[in-house]
Amino acid sequence: MDRTDVGSQSPYEEAIGFRRGVRLGHTIAVSGTAPVWPDGHVDPDPATQARRCWEIALEALVHLGGTREDVIRTRQYLVDGAHANAVGAVHGEVFGAVLPASTMVVVAALLDDRWLVEVELDAVID
Repeated sequence: MDRTDVGSQSPYEEAIGFRRGVRLGHTIAVSGTAPVWPDGHVDPDPATQARRCWEIALEALVHLGGTREDVIRTRQYLVDGAHANAVGAVHGEVFGAVLPASTMVVVAALLDDRWLVEVELDAVID
């Protein structure tokens, strides 16, 4: 089975040893994706962060030959449960027509204190 991957601008990829996304056959997995702009900026608004996360994750998905409609599972990690409605609403904007299986988890912290949300996705290409 052919394996392809796509990297990102994340400084953690080399240090930790991972790729933004990996495709193996018909399956695509996109790694935990943080809300960082190319210049390193992180907007403090949780909904804006969620939109940026999904933008990055979906770019990786498309690069690997997938589409939003191929997404079967998403995961959202929040550092504060108070942000669940804002972040969940963005998920609905992005995936409301797809309706993947989804999990939202509140965690103690993410790698960067500025990050309020991080996301992942899995997709299967027909």
